Amino acid sequence: MNNLLAGQTAFITGGSGSIGLATAKRLAEDGAAVLLMGRGQAALDKARDAVLQHAPGAKVEIFAGDACVEADVEAAAKQAHAMQGRLDILVPTVGGGGGFKPILLNDVASFRESMDRNLVSAFIAAKTCVPLMTHGGAIVFLSATSARLGIAWLSAGATAKSGIEGFMRSAAEEFGAANIRCNAVRPGLTVGGNAALMAPEVKQAYMDQSPLAKAQNRVGKPEDIAQAIRFLAGPESSWITGQSIAVDGGNELRRNPDLFDMVAKVHGKPAMDAVRQGRKP
Repeated sequence: MNNLLAGQTAFITGGSGSIGLATAKRLAEDGAAVLLMGRGQAALDKARDAVLQHAPGAKVEIFAGDACVEADVEAAAKQAHAMQGRLDILVPTVGGGGGFKPILLNDVASFRESMDRNLVSAFIAAKTCVPLMTHGGAIVFLSATSARLGIAWLSAGATAKSGIEGFMRSAAEEFGAANIRCNAVRPGLTVGGNAALMAPEVKQAYMDQSPLAKAQNRVGKPEDIAQAIRFLAGPESSWITGQSIAVDGGNELRRNPDLFDMVAKVHGKPAMDAVRQGRKP
């Protein structure tokens, strides 16, 4: 531990997920007390043990609840604040949903679910936690490269992440007077994320067109994303707000790979041919 974050408290939603857990380890390593929120008690227990193994002696608590339910987030935030009488860092990592699905094969329920999981959960977390951040602090949202790149067949997720970036910039404006900085990290293809994105052909497509992925023969790791979150949460970035940082191996230097053939394996080629021509299957 270097104790740069000693005395501070961090609240992470989606805390048992790959990026949430990696972030918790990184924050605890530098002295922050951490509360992890997630829906599964068993997964949270494992996550807490993993953080303590990584940072022995760290203050780590867990809360089982749904990040899309205001009452759950309010209770978790109060618990986080009670750990040291303050709340300094918020990292809403809950996301996912939607997957690869053409717009004409989507439905209102699945599209709305993606908005709720990604964007609404981030709104609830910020609205709940800011009044508790009386010493100022930092909120680091989780965006994605899909917020900047045009990615076919991923409209729900891309729309939700684009919304997070817009919300983040508004939050940076509104909360700046309270000395609360708001930024975002845009992960590229990262191990532990959406299962469909981890399909071998998808990984290879990204590795073939991302400069660092090609050189290092890998896609992103949760630790890569956690390092960026830690930077934006800490004193090293005290003059940065309203920004989004891509951690993607250079993915955004290129167009997104053409994943038509892979998506056609999921939804069927006739259906994909139809939607590509603007016809409902």
